Amino acid sequence: MTLACLPMYDWPEARAETLATWQALRDGARARGAHLPDTLTDPGPDGVMALWRSPALVFGQTCWGPLSLGLIEELLPLAQPDYGAFEGGRGPFYRSALVSRGGQACVVPEHPGAALPADLADDLREGLCLAFNSCDSLSGYLALKQDLGADPAALAIRHLETGSHRASVVAVAEGRADLAAIDCRSWDLARRFEPCARGLAVVGWTAERLGLPFVTHRATAPETAKALRETLHEMGCHDTPQHTEDQGRDG
Repeated sequence: MTLACLPMYDWPEARAETLATWQALRDGARARGAHLPDTLTDPGPDGVMALWRSPALVFGQTCWGPLSLGLIEELLPLAQPDYGAFEGGRGPFYRSALVSRGGQACVVPEHPGAALPADLADDLREGLCLAFNSCDSLSGYLALKQDLGADPAALAIRHLETGSHRASVVAVAEGRADLAAIDCRSWDLARRFEPCARGLAVVGWTAERLGLPFVTHRATAPETAKALRETLHEMGCHDTPQHTEDQGRDG
């Protein structure tokens, strides 16, 4: 039995879009000889980490944060989705929007670097509450850490770990937090489907980084991985960094 999951942007309101992506990939890879499950697997109570670590995972999507913290040993990146349709995205690259209940609105920079509020580090030290989905999230935490040059949770007197980008948006809107870094595609979903997001402003952007790669477990047969990769490229995806293919096996 093989498993497939697309959990990263699978908001209930966008479920039809998630399924359409899977069906197009599944049918294209099957035409190339791959044996894939008919349906996506719900992460369930064990969560996405259990699926990502399962040798039965033939297709999924994860974040470069968990990959950089060790998951690359088990998962093989296949291709990078295109983020060009979303404000803050450019080809395989994405940014996170720093959202707040008020403040000076910030447009997407024309350069690949970050555009953060000038006094952000001081504001964190003085009591501004940062919400983030998880400490291993590139878009929600690690990107801000890299761009600030300091650990935001260590700087902040107050911080709130929410478990998801959507929950971080709600926390800021409800006043339980003051700021959150939300990846640009999740921010697009929030503006479409989360009414409270309409009252928030984008006050900064993190630097461009590679978006969330499509992956398979390293136990997947090479011919299946090849069929998936070819189909993803046909669907408009981009190459992943070349060194990631052998990194897990070479240690």
